[in-house]
Amino acid sequence: MNDENKSKSSKVKVMYVRGEEATSSRSSGNPRTGKGGRSSDRKAPTDRRSSSPRRDDSSARRNESSSHRNDSPWRTVSKRPTEQKESAQAPSAEDGLTAKSYIDPEQLRRQRQEETRVYGENACQALFQSRPEAIVRAWFVQSVTPRFRETLRWLAANRKAYHVVDDTELAKAAGTEHHGGVCFIIKKQTGLDVAAWLSQAAEQDCVVALENVGNPHNLGAIMRSCAHFGAKAILVNDANLLESGAAVRTAEGGAEHVRAVTAPSFLQGLDAFRRAGYSIVTTSSHEGQPLASTTFPAKTVFVLGQEGEGLHEDTLRQGDISLSIGGTGNIESLNVSVAAGILLGEWWRQQKA
Repeated sequence: MNDENKSKSSKVKVMYVRGEEATSSRSSGNPRTGKGGRSSDRKAPTDRRSSSPRRDDSSARRNESSSHRNDSPWRTVSKRPTEQKESAQAPSAEDGLTAKSYIDPEQLRRQRQEETRVYGENACQALFQSRPEAIVRAWFVQSVTPRFRETLRWLAANRKAYHVVDDTELAKAAGTEHHGGVCFIIKKQTGLDVAAWLSQAAEQDCVVALENVGNPHNLGAIMRSCAHFGAKAILVNDANLLESGAAVRTAEGGAEHVRAVTAPSFLQGLDAFRRAGYSIVTTSSHEGQPLASTTFPAKTVFVLGQEGEGLHEDTLRQGDISLSIGGTGNIESLNVSVAAGILLGEWWRQQKA
């Protein structure tokens, strides 16, 4: 017999197995419902003077369930919430899991925090040429694979997973439609402490310091200008800003030629560069000496702030040189990435001259 007990909150099927007498009576009827047997099997004659053979249905079910509990093929054992939690935390041999196949959710979360997406053809080509070991997984559309033959061979030889997918699937993997036909999942490149950078800096060194600049497209454009004009470090509060997919794609490969430099605070970073012999150059759209009449030393830090508010007053006071980029005056200021490109281009021109 199959009884279904359905509540509003859940659906639970309770299966009851009859004793031998009831089971034999079921042979000539429906094997699923127990109905359809001979009438003599379903109803036994009774003697009015004797006690009735009819029993309370609920009592019968309890007795039958208890007597066949151990050998019933339908019995389902429910775990208490605490037991379910414990079983989810560790692998179980009964579930076919081993220590090798079990993945700790906390470990998986940490791994994902250490990874980031890189997309765009030039960005991915530059990354592969610079640090292929950072690649964890890759996706390509068919049309770009001829230009990534070397990358595909390397991925296969080093057992790195890669997938050739359509444009829709690649957009899901990259998280954007502007993927350029390729996307890598890579291990992040951590920023260098300012002291570590100063210990290896060259005699001619230009650094860009960005205060509260967070727009990834501006950051990408600045990295591209840095790579073009030879500035190899960018001082930021958070190194992860320079590793966002949009920033790296906008840099068009320039991100592989620039390192993020960090310090306990932005002002402490500027002070460390000054003590190491660098000149701190601040910019303003309202005051400062003209760029055309300014001579930059071999070791220079250009300090730029976010559009709108510009540099903080405490940061402006850190400047050894304050300058402005002259123009028509039709607009208040330049985009931060454009201003950075102009300053870097002038520093490059003076050093090469």
